[in-house]
Amino acid sequence: MAKNWGHRTVTLSFDAFLNVDIRVGTITRAEAFPEARRPAFKLWVDFGEALGVKKTSAQITKHYALEDLAGRQVVAVVNFPPKQIGKFMSEVLVLGVPDSDGEVVLLQPSLQVPLGGRMY
Repeated sequence: MAKNWGHRTVTLSFDAFLNVDIRVGTITRAEAFPEARRPAFKLWVDFGEALGVKKTSAQITKHYALEDLAGRQVVAVVNFPPKQIGKFMSEVLVLGVPDSDGEVVLLQPSLQVPLGGRMY
């Protein structure tokens, strides 16, 4: 059964949407995150010259193995403020959608694209 995240749909102006900076990056490194409350990985994502490499944690252990993550392109929000998660500072939010069991499936481009490309 899918998780109910309790989110509601709100109307968002196009100008407000433009303030959300969503970009493509490539995972360069992934590590276990055993101290996380829920199973998660630590990820380092390269967004190219303009943004560089940013860190994040992701609860993606159900569908992804650590050894398969490096080189995978992902989509992330890059302009949220950093968030402390345990002893790890998360700098971006990697995006995903829930499968039928509520487990995260990463969003990614269907074709290889340049690092740092902004969603539009």
